[in-house]
Amino acid sequence: MTVSAPVQTLPSVAELQPWVQRVLDGARKLGASAAEASVGVSRGLSTSVRMGEVESVQFQRDRELSISVLFGQRTGSASTGDLSDAGLQRAVEAACAIARASGEDPCVGLADAALMATNFPDLDLCHPWDLSAEAAIELAKECEAAAFAADPRVTQSEGASVDTRHAISLYANTHGFFGAREATDNSLSCVAIAGSGEAMQNGHWYSSGRASSDLESASSVGRRAGERAAARLGAQGLSTRTTPVLFPAEVARGLFGHYLGAISGGALYRRASFLLDRLGEQIFPERINAWQRPFLPRAAGSSAFDSEGVATVERAMIEKGVLKSYVLGSYSARKLGTATTGNAGGVYNLLVDATFDGDLAALTREMGEGLIVTDLMGQGVNTVTGDYSRGASGFWVENGVIAYPVQNLTIAGNLGEMFRSISAVANDIDRRGGVRCGSVLIDHMTVAG
Repeated sequence: MTVSAPVQTLPSVAELQPWVQRVLDGARKLGASAAEASVGVSRGLSTSVRMGEVESVQFQRDRELSISVLFGQRTGSASTGDLSDAGLQRAVEAACAIARASGEDPCVGLADAALMATNFPDLDLCHPWDLSAEAAIELAKECEAAAFAADPRVTQSEGASVDTRHAISLYANTHGFFGAREATDNSLSCVAIAGSGEAMQNGHWYSSGRASSDLESASSVGRRAGERAAARLGAQGLSTRTTPVLFPAEVARGLFGHYLGAISGGALYRRASFLLDRLGEQIFPERINAWQRPFLPRAAGSSAFDSEGVATVERAMIEKGVLKSYVLGSYSARKLGTATTGNAGGVYNLLVDATFDGDLAALTREMGEGLIVTDLMGQGVNTVTGDYSRGASGFWVENGVIAYPVQNLTIAGNLGEMFRSISAVANDIDRRGGVRCGSVLIDHMTVAG
């Protein structure tokens, strides 16, 4: 049975632009003092296999237009997937009706016109993958087969998947700004299950990139998933102790994700951050530096403008351990009595400099004795106080080498103290997301069994 879908093409930017302009013009005709609109279209393919059999094949095609209007200090928003003239008109009318019924908020409004982006470099984000469903299924099967071949104890699988997506988004406002972004996202992933007696452990690995050529091979992804599952067999507990904790790169980026959450505008103006009013203060050791790099080719967070059209800029986020910049859009900036940092929508590629000339293995030797955390569970992070408590599993290290796998642990501390206690950032940078950093060694945390 064939599963190939008909060839799907996306509208061009030139074809999408009139829809956005139409709703902006419609909002003005209905009395709006200002308006902004965005439209996004995408298509994708997702396939998964489990135990050598096809589990799912999904073809996706979406489109949506959103409009926000301002009547002075009143605002209203609406969205629609109906891009006919009548559908667009209904969305505009709905947004205007909501705005008229809303209360006034002195902080609403478009970002300042002078801040709109004017330079749109080619960031090399779009590499459509001409992949049929049949070919995707074969890749997923190859990936899963490699997991089984990695170790004879890998006898089950939670599946392997192949995903590809192509999207175009446009943003425009009544300042006259218009910006478009076309990008692709491709990924391969696998979750293997290893068993020994009644004990079972799983292992996950994935690869992602803008272009299919940026991905690890299917066999490499599967093999790593299988090896990770087998390596966790025989896991045991630990007694409660204070010990160094080493976060591999793919886990360590979550630490900086918590940092970004604490310096984001929403948390700050709601006074829900332990880093409130800490701008310009020492948060990390002096050796730690991190930068926003929005123009990296093919990177996950690259963009010439934020979600309000404000130009993104390269700048220091952490310099010699000092908090150099918050993460603000125009609304949160007004709430805080300052200016937008061009970060409506988040940070555009955070790069954390390495402080240690070596990878995870070298940093393990440097640590000597301690815990490598490979998996975290739960949501025990309080950005108001900085308190941190997560379920964890990984490996216990003695004499600079892995001694045995461990599980059913809780690691606890406070983010402020954890940040100050970072002793090294390795050079094994994980480039798969918008936060890029290497493995991170923290001098001490509480580990409970």
